[in-house]
Amino acid sequence: MAQKFWRKKVLLAKTETTYGTDATPTGAANAILCTNVSLTPLEAQEVGRELDTPYLGAQPDILVGRHSSLSFEVELAGSGTAGTAPAWGPLMIACGFAETVMAASKVDYDPVSSGFGSVTLVLNIDGTQHRLLGARGNVQLRAGAGQIPKLAFSFRGLFTTPTATALPTPNFGAFKDPVPVTDGNTPNFSLNGVSLVMSEFEIDMGNEVQGRFLVNQEMIALTDRRPSGRCNVEMPDLAAFNPYTLAGPPAQLVALAMTHGTTAGGIVELAAPKVQVGKPGLSQSQGVTHYALPLKLVPDQGNDELRITVK
Repeated sequence: MAQKFWRKKVLLAKTETTYGTDATPTGAANAILCTNVSLTPLEAQEVGRELDTPYLGAQPDILVGRHSSLSFEVELAGSGTAGTAPAWGPLMIACGFAETVMAASKVDYDPVSSGFGSVTLVLNIDGTQHRLLGARGNVQLRAGAGQIPKLAFSFRGLFTTPTATALPTPNFGAFKDPVPVTDGNTPNFSLNGVSLVMSEFEIDMGNEVQGRFLVNQEMIALTDRRPSGRCNVEMPDLAAFNPYTLAGPPAQLVALAMTHGTTAGGIVELAAPKVQVGKPGLSQSQGVTHYALPLKLVPDQGNDELRITVK
């Protein structure tokens, strides 16, 4: 019997036109260049029958609400051409974002509160193919000094029975090489308009994603979001940046901004207009004092807690 090697796998993702209807992604057009893949092929509630019998012993359960979970990371980089959506765009749409393309200029990703998109995800592990329909999920952005910035995705999708299918031939041409987070590659990180020396930064969209398995409806629903984050920055003079004043009371809502990349087609900007800074913590790096700051991203006018711009 032939062994199946975990290292040999291909992930595909394509936006669905109709929720839960297979979008039939292909290796040529929809391959996702990713890392740290984790799959739970079958999740379900186990319903016991609890039959009364004249003998002792276990009884079989019935599985209901079958679905699958899939997580992975994608390197954060642009498309290579300003105004062209990056290859990870369909994943953002399935995480509660709207994609707005401005030709030859930029692509914006803004959160939405209705009309959520979905994707068909296909993970082929050395010839065993898992297909998730109607997949929706959550995304985290992670950027650490000297590291490759990444988008960490976690999805749930409707279960389909795995099949024996040959590995597709992936085309990763739409994915561009990333640049690490450095002083030269990341020209801006600021909070409350103050440029800060940053060592770690993370945003978690906090999407609430759950299965709804009812009569006449089986779906993965995105029902809420609570974006949060954290950053680790060098401690400047209090006169320049005072996190205790920002934390309050009363709490002040301040702007956060980050720019990564310097070449057209490879620039990614983050803008959060209303950020609450939580209780500051202290740490040290190489003997230098740092603030560890929890962050909460709140809406301004609505659906504007965070904008990700690729240009």
